[in-house]
Formats: sequence, C-alpha cells, structure tokens
Amino acid sequence: MAKRFDRLKEIQQLDAERDFLEIYRLTVAYEFPWDMTRALEFALYRTYAVPSIGRLLAETAELTDRSQKRYDDTALLLDTVAEHGFASEAGRTAVRRINQMHRSYDISDDDMRYVLCTFVVMPKRWLDAYGWRRLSRHELTAFAVYYRTLGAHMGIKDVPQTYEDFERTLDAYEDAHFGWDEGAREVSDATLALMASWYPRPLARVVRGASLALLDDSLLRAFRYERPGPVARGLARAALRLRARAVRLMPPRSTAHYARLNPEIKGYPNGYKVAALGTFPTPGVRGCPVAHVRGSDAPVE
Repeated sequence: MAKRFDRLKEIQQLDAERDFLEIYRLTVAYEFPWDMTRALEFALYRTYAVPSIGRLLAETAELTDRSQKRYDDTALLLDTVAEHGFASEAGRTAVRRINQMHRSYDISDDDMRYVLCTFVVMPKRWLDAYGWRRLSRHELTAFAVYYRTLGAHMGIKDVPQTYEDFERTLDAYEDAHFGWDEGAREVSDATLALMASWYPRPLARVVRGASLALLDDSLLRAFRYERPGPVARGLARAALRLRARAVRLMPPRSTAHYARLNPEIKGYPNGYKVAALGTFPTPGVRGCPVAHVRGSDAPVE
C-alpha cells in the first residue's frame, strides 16, 4: 500500500531540469490538486492590484460581465498545457490561443512577466501556509523551469531563471506598482462574487468574508477593502490548516486530478474544444483596440 510521502520520493528521483513536466504534473495533479487550484486562483486575483492589468481586464468586461466563462477558459487552457505538455497538439493549441488573446491588447512585457511570476511564487506561499506539506527544493526548481518554458512559448522577454529570481521579481514589481484603480476594484468584486456563487446562497457572505480574510494587507490596501478583524482572519486560516492536517493523514491520490475535473468549471457540461476556448476579440468592440501593439505583426483575431 502506497504511503503518504512515497510520491515525493518518486519526485526526488527525477531530474528537476530535464523532467520538470513530469514533476509538475505529479505535484499539481496528485499531491496538491485542490491547493494548486486555490493558489492559482489567488495568483491571478493578485494581478488585478496592478492598475494597468486590472484596468485592462475591466475594459474588456471579461471578468465583470462573463466571469464564469473567463474563469473556466483560463483554467482549462493552463490545464491543457500541464496535462498534455508543450510539444503535444493540445498543448500547442492552448499556448496559441493564449498568445492570440494577449496579442490583441497592448500588454507590456513587464506585466506579462509579473503574471508569470505569480504562477511560480503563489503556490509555494499558499502551501507554506496551508498545505499538508511544503514544496521541496526539487519541486521549486521544476516549477521554475516549467514556467520559464511557458514564458518562452509566450515570447516574454527576460523571464526569471530560478525560483528565487521569480520571487524577487514579483516582490519588486508589487512594491513598485500595486495601487488603486476603480476598474480593478470592479474586477475584484466580480471575482469574489463568482467564488461565492459556487456555494449555496446562505454561504455566499461567509465565503466572501473568508476570501477577504485570506488577502494580505497590500491587496486590501490596493482594493481599498476594510481590513478583516483578527477573529475572521484567524478562523479562515485555522480552517485551512485543519484541512491540511486531515489531508496529511489520508492515503496518497492514486489517479490524477486535473483542473478540468473541478466542480468550479461550469461552462462546458458537454465538453469543449481547446481551439474554441477563450476570447476572439473584434476590433471596435468594447475592450478591444482597433489594432494591437504588443510584439507581433499578426492581425487581431
């Protein structure tokens, strides 16, 4: 019978630079599927506090008018790359869709690099606080290589090389750029409402309050939310730590759980085609410029 730390032993037998995709899959889909979903949700949410990012998301209306679809499509596109790999047809299609959407807008390399950093740093910080174990050095190296590779496929310049580089870049960017924007606050409110909508109506206020209680002070200041009291913060964080202790006592997962299996993905009950995921911006329509500016001469799709 498999024991709780057997998969970590398997991971540590792999080469973190060469076998980064396998390590990433084992960590995300077997060791921490629920935690990684939450960590990546908060990673993307965190980016709204950069006004240039939050303002653009508000202008496109994707996260205010079509919150569930935007959530589903983002999760499924990233999930496809993780499950099938960069060299697979599905993985190439997912990356192509991500690039087509981003190239439709004037997004700076600095903002793109920062978003990439959140995908590396926030899982570690979430698991440090709420995971049934912490990520090993082997896993951190593999995560850095995985997102370095994704960054290269997305054409992002000067992508950090090590986990520490990703972390330094993220912290410096947040220190320099976090701030108030009215549109970003609208996107934040819509995202919190979406998360609350996944639960029975009587729990909606509790879920929203718990979500706010998990935000750090820099995010609360940027969005101008009232700081939750110590009791609310203590209860929310204690509940997650209690869950971690329970998970630690469970047998290891025997089958992979990818994001496409999450109950929060609600928009595709009959399945989906990767090539049809995401947005197809049309020039002149709300949120889409007449022509894009960032890094490509390809036409707006």
